[in-house]
Amino acid sequence: MSGNMVDFFLVRRLEEGSAERIAIHTDEGAWTYGQVAALVCEYADRLVEVGPGERVVMAMDDSPDYVAALFAILAHGAVAVMINPDMTPGHLGAIIHQAQAPCALVEDRYLPQIDAAKEMASCATEISQVGRSEPPTGQPRAPSTVPTSVDDPAVWLFSGGTTGVPKIVVQRHGSFVNTTRRYAQEAMGYRPDDLTLAVPRLFFGYATGSALLFPFSVGAATVLFERPPTPVNVLEAIRRHRPTILVTTPSAITSLLSLDDATRADLASVRFATSAGEPLPESLYRRWQERFGVDLLDGLGTAEMWHIFITNRLGEARPGTVGKTVPGFEVVARDDAGNDVPAGETGLLWVKGDSGAIGYWDQPKPSAEVFRDGWVVSGDLISIDREGFVTHRGRADDAFKVKGKWLRPVEVESCLLEHPGVAEAAVVVMDDEDGLAKPIAFVVRKADVEEDDLRAHVLSRLEAYKHPRRVLFVDAFPRTHLGKVDRSALKRLASR
Repeated sequence: MSGNMVDFFLVRRLEEGSAERIAIHTDEGAWTYGQVAALVCEYADRLVEVGPGERVVMAMDDSPDYVAALFAILAHGAVAVMINPDMTPGHLGAIIHQAQAPCALVEDRYLPQIDAAKEMASCATEISQVGRSEPPTGQPRAPSTVPTSVDDPAVWLFSGGTTGVPKIVVQRHGSFVNTTRRYAQEAMGYRPDDLTLAVPRLFFGYATGSALLFPFSVGAATVLFERPPTPVNVLEAIRRHRPTILVTTPSAITSLLSLDDATRADLASVRFATSAGEPLPESLYRRWQERFGVDLLDGLGTAEMWHIFITNRLGEARPGTVGKTVPGFEVVARDDAGNDVPAGETGLLWVKGDSGAIGYWDQPKPSAEVFRDGWVVSGDLISIDREGFVTHRGRADDAFKVKGKWLRPVEVESCLLEHPGVAEAAVVVMDDEDGLAKPIAFVVRKADVEEDDLRAHVLSRLEAYKHPRRVLFVDAFPRTHLGKVDRSALKRLASR
């Protein structure tokens, strides 16, 4: 039996008689599952020379064409390399060089970036220009799928660390099906009548699942829009399409909350929103609840396990935590020696389940360190209380000792966000002139506030060694390819 994920996510919808059900809403109109399948066949015909296991680069905006191209690549048994076209030229060039792809599907507006990256990579990748298709007419036909194994490579994902230098994670067909069943269907309860709308774009594995594969797995629909996901554009899309599931991130939540009351959105259609990609401070969660009153379910996942494996659930969300382990996964907190730590204490996250990646592409040493006997050893720090609720304590590579005590930036950031003058906050640790580690805060203001006020605010709430020795005000934070705060860039800024 084939383990090709296209059979699970698309072909079965046609076999179930869902060809006429709406699959995708766009600003231009709606697409049925049958029309999506027909477009997949068209893209598969374009990729006829691409063989199983070969990589195909995708530099495209969210659209039915993106969906069709992705499924066509996978149907061939090839591997989809879903890139953020706005990565730095160096990162794009490195990825294209490693992919050695026979083909890249590129929208017109991304041709300059991909041409430059291809030249930098010195590879023979053929660039195939793609545009926007109209919904096909006529009888739908299901795409033919190569009978892959569940353990065959399907997608290149890129690790979402905060250094701005992503590792290539090679994910399997089986991971996408497993997490969809365990997280989306069992834990979150995606339904055929759901309509999803995502703020992050489809190249981000979190959105690939939550706003494409998850709804497709139950015959539901998704909203795709090309416009930049600014707060105004997101709220307009919500007003127009009335989604039931809103897929978002802490950064996007902060932006939505920055709008004044005159632009308050009517989220009455939304039965729950999800948050992932970055830690969700409890203060931000409470501001969301006060403003919108919609259940906001924070969760934790990694590219190495593809998607979320710890989550809050409807009716039992606990602010400040990422919830409980999703059934089918095992999560423990361990010390540096690999021993379980007591309940409530902080340790490294170890996770086991049927969604583990094959490893990092062409990096055997990091692969051996992270992928151990069926476990994925994450760089995340967590604690697990006696009830099984997990609290994210930040990244191990972001945590530092100050005056001999551990400082986790997320704790100071959450405290800063409680101040009414702070819209966004990020904390890094830098060595002072004596070589001693000291926290530095970066703040985006939403009201007039001075550095001394913020330092005093933290001092009044946290232990003294945690307060920022400097507060630097910026208009916006530098971001990584996945939209997370780029802490390496902040450190460079602080050292100027």
